[in-house]
Amino acid sequence: MANELRPCPCDIGDRFDYGGRGQEVQVEHIKAYVCKPSASTDKAVIVIHDIFGWQLPNTRYMVDMLAANGYIAICPDFFVGQEAWKLSNDWASFNDWLKTRNASKIDKETDVILKYLSGQCGAKKTGVVGFCWGGAAVQHLMLKNPHLKTGVSLYGVIRFFDDRSSLLHPTFFIFAEKDDHIPLEQVTLLEQKLKQNCKVDFEVKIYPGQTHGFVHRKREDINPQDRPYIEEGRRDMINWLNKYL
Repeated sequence: MANELRPCPCDIGDRFDYGGRGQEVQVEHIKAYVCKPSASTDKAVIVIHDIFGWQLPNTRYMVDMLAANGYIAICPDFFVGQEAWKLSNDWASFNDWLKTRNASKIDKETDVILKYLSGQCGAKKTGVVGFCWGGAAVQHLMLKNPHLKTGVSLYGVIRFFDDRSSLLHPTFFIFAEKDDHIPLEQVTLLEQKLKQNCKVDFEVKIYPGQTHGFVHRKREDINPQDRPYIEEGRRDMINWLNKYL
């Protein structure tokens, strides 16, 4: 069962002391962090942050990792100026905070970023990856947005969505075996619904012994026992994007 006293355990894991290799840009009404690969490409990835927002060093590290693997990578502020969650906040207020930051209300911002990627960056194929809150947002976009080619949802909060499972694009779902917020029975039910209703490629993968946030919130040097799974999750993410973009 999820721990209702701590509605989202995104604080689990280690924060990187990381500055980033990209730059911040203004895209219409949205601030964003962008990193481009050394060689020109027409493939891009939108990175959707977790509750800690677009400036979290861990998420920017993932943006830079995608750029190092040949993609134009961009992490927009999908909270559009609203404050990200802070560890000092009272978790009792989390649900009220979340009501004004709906993972299924990002269509306008996504369209703005897609326009920027195609018009300013020359992108012809764009995918999306997201973490926790952003993982739920990926699921929303894979159900709705016709312009994206593929998605990777990392420990996306399943309860944010109903029984919708008719994905438009190939989607990879990464979950952690010991995620206190996403019970394994929910993951099993999601996979069953996808098998029944989904007409595109998908994969649901559970990583043994891992906790919420493991792919982007844990440092390999601090958690040596988790390192193989951290690396596997990141490699799986890249391989999925390589396959469908």
